[in-house]
Amino acid sequence: MAAAGCRLHSDLTQLAVMGLSHVLFNLSRFWSLVCQADRYFRHHRPDAVVLIDYPGFNWWIARRAKIHGIPVFYYGTPQIWAWAGWRVHKMRRLVDHILCKLPFEPEWYRQRGCNATFVGHPYFDQLREERLDENFITELTNRPGPLVTILPGSRTQEVKNNLKWFLKAARLILKEVPQTRFAIAIFKQSQAKIAQSLIAKLDFPVDVVVGQTPELIRASHCTMACSGSVSLELLYHEKPTVILYWATWWFYGLVKLFAPLLQFKVKYITLVNMLADEPLIERSRFIDTDRSGAKDIPFPEYATYGDKSAQIARHLIRWLSDEQEWQRRRAQLHQLREQIACGGASERAATYILGQLENHTDQMPQPHFSPSALGKASGVTLLADTTIRC
Repeated sequence: MAAAGCRLHSDLTQLAVMGLSHVLFNLSRFWSLVCQADRYFRHHRPDAVVLIDYPGFNWWIARRAKIHGIPVFYYGTPQIWAWAGWRVHKMRRLVDHILCKLPFEPEWYRQRGCNATFVGHPYFDQLREERLDENFITELTNRPGPLVTILPGSRTQEVKNNLKWFLKAARLILKEVPQTRFAIAIFKQSQAKIAQSLIAKLDFPVDVVVGQTPELIRASHCTMACSGSVSLELLYHEKPTVILYWATWWFYGLVKLFAPLLQFKVKYITLVNMLADEPLIERSRFIDTDRSGAKDIPFPEYATYGDKSAQIARHLIRWLSDEQEWQRRRAQLHQLREQIACGGASERAATYILGQLENHTDQMPQPHFSPSALGKASGVTLLADTTIRC
């Protein structure tokens, strides 16, 4: 945003905190930012406020904007349709225009009295513009044997929870397809130490690669991955994948216990599977991938507290040894990609926002953006994803 000419009052990504204690520790800083925003809205009155993603801090900004009569746009809304659906009342009260990332979201919001439109997922814009290390990809693909990339997650706790099961599945795969190679895509160096400690106990080689996840995905034959936004990247590259999200038995039990209270309304934990099938259900339950008669979803998935390494291995062994089945799964992913990974989400969102502002009859204030960056565009205050999670 700064490179595009936006004047930043505060870089909210520096306040990306997780956990109740961290939120409480930074509470005074958050409240200071709310007060700063309130003063700006009162004295400078921007044409609009654009909220991005997670609602924790942004609800407070939206509340102050509405008090001052400033239109509020929400670009990339939190997935309240999946859980805690009662929050739609807050969305309806505080947000004027909802710009949705997923094709089924607008109808859900409209049925609940919200003004919503579909613009697409901006992550696909990022993937289309990404420049990969082609030399590294060539090096990986020229080695003998198919490559299975392991994606244990970007958070350290996810690496600790998931990687041991992926490595157990890798051992089972090697018994059936011994020429298979394995590489772990690691987000940061501290997580590489965790991976290395687990690999040291194995009797077969596994590469650990830090900071080159896109290259490992592109070079892979198929993958095992932790549930998360990486599923969109795997869809974009059309890589057959098994998804795992492992939790402790007590956390899994709490989720099952409180699912009705939190109004969970999804069949799947993986976004790609939601996009491929009607995502919402009336009862709070996950679909069992291995159940007889279960739908052939793009990414077999397991949300569990148990050992699913054998099930994970079974899918990958089939893709590694059966070319026809691997091609069938690739074709399924290609068809879904053609439907949703078209790109242009940010441009459509910007066009929509400016179109709404052009219909605004009040006198325009001093532009919030530098004229050299946006020409005659109206003033817009952008607040980035604060990623505050309790």
